[in-house]
Amino acid sequence: MTQFFNNIEPNVIDDEILQKAIEEKCPEDLGDIARKESINVNVVTEIQISFKNILQIANLWPLENLTKLQLDNNVIEKIEGLESLVHLVWLDLSFNNIEVIEGLDTLVKLQDLSLYSNRISTIEHMDTLQELQIFSIGNNNLTVLENVIYLRRLKSLQTLNLSGNPFCSEEHYRLFVVAHLPSLVYLDFKLVRKSTAKAAALKYQHLTKPLEEEEAQVLALQQVEDAKQKELEQQQAAFVEYLNGPFLFDSLHEEEGEATKLVSLPGVEELLQAYPEEFVSVCESLYNYGLEEYEKREAEVSKFYKRLHEILAVNQEESKRIISDFETRNETRLDELYQDGSGEIADSKRAQGKEEIQQLWHALMLLETLVSNDLEELLQDFKRRLDVIASTFTENIQGIYPFHIKMRCRDLENQHFEKVMEIVQAILKKIALFELEEDFPEDLRTLFEDKITVVNITSVSHSIRLRKIDKRESDMLSNTYQWQKSVREKAFQRESDRNRACIEKIICFMDTLQKELDSTVVKPKE
Repeated sequence: MTQFFNNIEPNVIDDEILQKAIEEKCPEDLGDIARKESINVNVVTEIQISFKNILQIANLWPLENLTKLQLDNNVIEKIEGLESLVHLVWLDLSFNNIEVIEGLDTLVKLQDLSLYSNRISTIEHMDTLQELQIFSIGNNNLTVLENVIYLRRLKSLQTLNLSGNPFCSEEHYRLFVVAHLPSLVYLDFKLVRKSTAKAAALKYQHLTKPLEEEEAQVLALQQVEDAKQKELEQQQAAFVEYLNGPFLFDSLHEEEGEATKLVSLPGVEELLQAYPEEFVSVCESLYNYGLEEYEKREAEVSKFYKRLHEILAVNQEESKRIISDFETRNETRLDELYQDGSGEIADSKRAQGKEEIQQLWHALMLLETLVSNDLEELLQDFKRRLDVIASTFTENIQGIYPFHIKMRCRDLENQHFEKVMEIVQAILKKIALFELEEDFPEDLRTLFEDKITVVNITSVSHSIRLRKIDKRESDMLSNTYQWQKSVREKAFQRESDRNRACIEKIICFMDTLQKELDSTVVKPKE
């Protein structure tokens, strides 16, 4: 294929090439939308740019809903420019000049990938393609048979083509691949028979068993990490992360500098036994309350979208009924126009058709207005409910017993500070009266040489801890506000986008019907 392109100037995917490809793939009515909105369209799900001598992949970012992309038979040298195509399911890059597998990390929904007939020498950089089921990398430069072991991480892989690579000529090539990729159903366009799989497993069990044991250990560790991450994400969504334990308390005493020496003062250690327990108890109460409120928030959002989908479903059914009734009449009318030819009867039928298209327009627009009003009412009610949920939560955080972290935690910290200051003042008094014990630690003696210094260190340390408590509360309130704002704006924006798209479709549909009526061909007279 490269020879075919030798004397042709290489191309980059520009607006002209992209626009033409969109129009070729779009139905006629969607093609009209594409032409009106240039190439920035969300309606395009498939596109083919083959045999265009494309050297570089570029300018595909507007096609964010693309699911199928065909770029075969070009001169592409690098996989790039696909980062935004996160919905891609099918990708064909066969018959190009690609040397390295790369640039696929964001394509996590990819199920079918063809890199057939390129210049690839290593299978790599595919870890995120966990939904990949079909992979063709035949007719490349793969020389190390052990490289196929990399594909074990792709648990959904069922169909694999490696034919035409140098390592395919190695003895027991097929058995090696089948043994190391036991989930394969097809290899090199041939069914993997049970007898082949059994023989392969037996022959290479000395290699596969250690791999299986290692993978099992990795999987167990990964499951533990995934569970922790899932729990953390839920806690973050509930705005109570790190409140189910001593994390907040421990953070108060981090990086205290000279103040850490006060812990070894006589009596302070006893204080630090009761203080953390009470502080953590307050945090855990807040943690449990936060999780309960999170479940309420999730339930409210779920309830809203369920009702929204119900309203839209009823609207869609009514729209289908109206359009179906019209199309039944319209089909008969167009057939009569074809038969009747020209004249007053044909003109009358065209006028009637135009009038019915206008009536259809009014019916569909009225239906859209009604559903838009229903959804506006639903949205306003949803907004009020969000306001109540958010305000209740923030009020409880700020001042209603027993969840008031700021007051209860501050009280505990203030009480602790007062007791520490009593101990400090008592020691300063002993120093002034020369009654300090001889075994008093030397580093503390140095610290207490200056009364103002030791008092300042104690006070500043206390102030820092109070600021940390205030910040934790402030973060919770801010996160609650951001959640409320984000959920509300998303719901309102989604309805605005739906309404706009619906009106555009109605306009386009009316234009198509009118063009069909105006361009009706008269049946030739015999």
